[in-house]
Amino acid sequence: MRTAWLNAMALAAVAIAITLVVIKNVQGDTSAQLLNVSYDPTRELFQDLNKQFVEQYFKQTGKRLTIKQSHGGSARQVRAVLDGTPADVVTLALSSDVDALRKRGLIAADWAKRLPNNSQPYTSTIVFVVRKGNPRAIKDWPDLVRPGVAVITPNPKTSENGQLSVLAAWGSVIYRGGTEAQALGYLKQLYQHVPVLDTGARDATNTFTQDKLGDVHLTWENEALLETAEYKDELEIVYPPVSIRAEPSVAWVDANVACHRTEDYAKAYLEFLYTDQAQETLALHGYRPINLEILKKHAGQLPPMDLFPITIVAKDWDDAQQKFFSDNGIFDLIHPSKATQN
Repeated sequence: MRTAWLNAMALAAVAIAITLVVIKNVQGDTSAQLLNVSYDPTRELFQDLNKQFVEQYFKQTGKRLTIKQSHGGSARQVRAVLDGTPADVVTLALSSDVDALRKRGLIAADWAKRLPNNSQPYTSTIVFVVRKGNPRAIKDWPDLVRPGVAVITPNPKTSENGQLSVLAAWGSVIYRGGTEAQALGYLKQLYQHVPVLDTGARDATNTFTQDKLGDVHLTWENEALLETAEYKDELEIVYPPVSIRAEPSVAWVDANVACHRTEDYAKAYLEFLYTDQAQETLALHGYRPINLEILKKHAGQLPPMDLFPITIVAKDWDDAQQKFFSDNGIFDLIHPSKATQN
């Protein structure tokens, strides 16, 4: 009797489970979650983009998505994903950041070809933020090494804002016909004017704006627009004649989306970044959309600049990482005392 009762209970449990599965399939699975691991200054941008995408995707599919954000210095974010942070997508500062995940088998080898423009939906650059009225008369890269000028920029060992500052400074010499020896001398002199190396872009912004340390802040263009809007009576932007073309890159993390069963959502999310709606939002937040008509429309906020490619300073972004930021690379050579500062 006991065996028969247990068998009956088991059959009933199976029947209930099957019924629940059928009900769920009929109703549709109406919720899912994505984690976007991004770099330091993109918090506000993705708050807007996430809301827009979630609303659009629900209207199109009836599925309600939740998107979580993680932000920090891009190099640290890469290490976090390598150490197990379960990112469904990464939206990082440099293509070499994404490629570091590819090298560890987390992202497919052809990741850059899966989305338009080599999986780069927007670009950016490094500009200067100065005190109101520009009391130090800073207009160009050589002005940064004049006596008494203090420069704020984050640590290139932990921040891609910091790395881009190094590459932009070096490239400003090479682009104008200087030699690598001259670029090295300029870079060494520049970092003698940097009193502190913060961990990430937002930390450096706080040092400059809240702690009021430094005369000029080398930062992402979008971050410069944000901080000058918040401190409009205290700060202003200076666009140097030349700077580097930064190429933030995006990808879904193949190993994680396979485990989470979120590849379709992750792909749709990143494809959304190329739509006119998202490109407009990018421009409004101070990023340079790849849609040239939208970029032109926002020329008042994103003025034309002479932006040189990474090939001015290295073979590619990966080569730049090795040449400048590996152990005993150029940055360690010119600034050993702060190369490991946090």
